[in-house]
Amino acid sequence: MLQACKPLSLNILAKTLRLSSSSPTRRPTQSFSCKMSSDSPPLTHSITLPGQLAEPVQIVAAPNISPSEFRSAIDSSLFKQWLKNMESESGVLSGGGLFLKRVLIQGVDLFGNRIGFLKFVADVIDKETGKKVRIPVGRIILELPAGMLDDDKGDFLGTAIREVEEETGICLKQKDLVDLTAFLDESTGRRIFPSPGGCDEEISLFLYRGPVDKGIIEQLQGKETGLREHGELIKLCVVPYEKLWCTTADAKVLAALTLYEMAKREGLLPPPKA
Repeated sequence: MLQACKPLSLNILAKTLRLSSSSPTRRPTQSFSCKMSSDSPPLTHSITLPGQLAEPVQIVAAPNISPSEFRSAIDSSLFKQWLKNMESESGVLSGGGLFLKRVLIQGVDLFGNRIGFLKFVADVIDKETGKKVRIPVGRIILELPAGMLDDDKGDFLGTAIREVEEETGICLKQKDLVDLTAFLDESTGRRIFPSPGGCDEEISLFLYRGPVDKGIIEQLQGKETGLREHGELIKLCVVPYEKLWCTTADAKVLAALTLYEMAKREGLLPPPKA
């Protein structure tokens, strides 16, 4: 979800709920052609999901995908798990407000005889607005506000402030944020790599501490935010700090909590804003 040539995500110890998606595929309901030529139409396949029987999902191969890669992608455990996540109890399709229209298979990387990485674009449509929604994980999870740098200037702090405002409506000032990753040893580059074995994405984590009126907190709970034109579908969720560590599967949250607690123990944090 946070990927680019130099994938970078900026996060704060604030709590948001973001929709994401993942799930397994059903057995093919239609056969697909394995013929390809310069004049051939794209390889296609169709599946029917229990939650949208009247709207079959079209699976399409990009021009660079061979018939064998296409079949492997559809039959892979990675794709099937993604579909399974989508249709699970906490999946984004479970509420009936979204439906999966099309999946474009863009890339297949093999590790020996099995698929190691599968790249595809899913057209998940919001029935109310008719717009596409970005669904990386397939399930509803608690996630920190996050986003990518817009350019190569490396303005992590400015990006963090922008993303928090877009995703929560909270306006922060640079002087009020603490860079938690700055407490890491210099040899680390003072950035976090969430998955160094498979991706060079690096992130910074920021902390804001300060008094917040109870009425504002109540207004935030359940508020729908995000840039819909960018496919964001976000609902805010305010979580008690002591319960946050066990209520999310977001690695950014867990890393931020660890850095915060260690920095506090070592006396590295500045006094909270009065």
